[in-house]
Amino acid sequence: MAAAQGRTSDGAGGTDSADGRTVPLVFRQAVDGLRGARLRPEIEVDPTRPPQRLAPHAYALEAAVVENEQDLADGRLVLLHDPAGHDAWQGTFRLVTLVRAELEPEMAADPLLPEVCWSWLTGALEARGLSYGEASGTVTRAGSYYFGGLAQRLPATQIEIRASWTPREGHGGVPDTAAHLAAWCDLLCQVAGLPPVPSASAEAGVVSLPQRRDPR
Repeated sequence: MAAAQGRTSDGAGGTDSADGRTVPLVFRQAVDGLRGARLRPEIEVDPTRPPQRLAPHAYALEAAVVENEQDLADGRLVLLHDPAGHDAWQGTFRLVTLVRAELEPEMAADPLLPEVCWSWLTGALEARGLSYGEASGTVTRAGSYYFGGLAQRLPATQIEIRASWTPREGHGGVPDTAAHLAAWCDLLCQVAGLPPVPSASAEAGVVSLPQRRDPR
């Protein structure tokens, strides 16, 4: 298992943000939860620069599912924190994500694909017993066809999941960010077509997308 390593507080380290605000203890503890999460060995995680102006405090990770030196899926997870709370969030923390993968072309014909992909996100959170609220997002699929000098490449289908949800705060006002990251990685692996880990294999209705035949 790999640990999600990174730097704390607004992606810049230390206890103060770039504009001089003191980073709240609950946010630092939430970031520490992300950094200490134990993940599947196929997951490669690195800290990345968080978006600006979405919230007073933010921390971001980017991840990829890698097998046999091939990237099967990738994504980004951002932790936002507003100590004053946010009406749309119904809380002080928010998780925002982007997940992308390339699929077999025939999968694009399945009219239920977007609904299935969205259910994987909610199912991953629920399978780990996580409490969350105000979930929203989009699932986009697109096909690419190649011509001219690229005509030898097979048609490709991409799926993209953009979502956000409010992790319920636990002891001391800190959400279990490590568990939320693990659930997000479950989604990433499922979109990549990896089989579930043994502890999740007994979950009813768990189906992964087929893996791609060729690297991108």
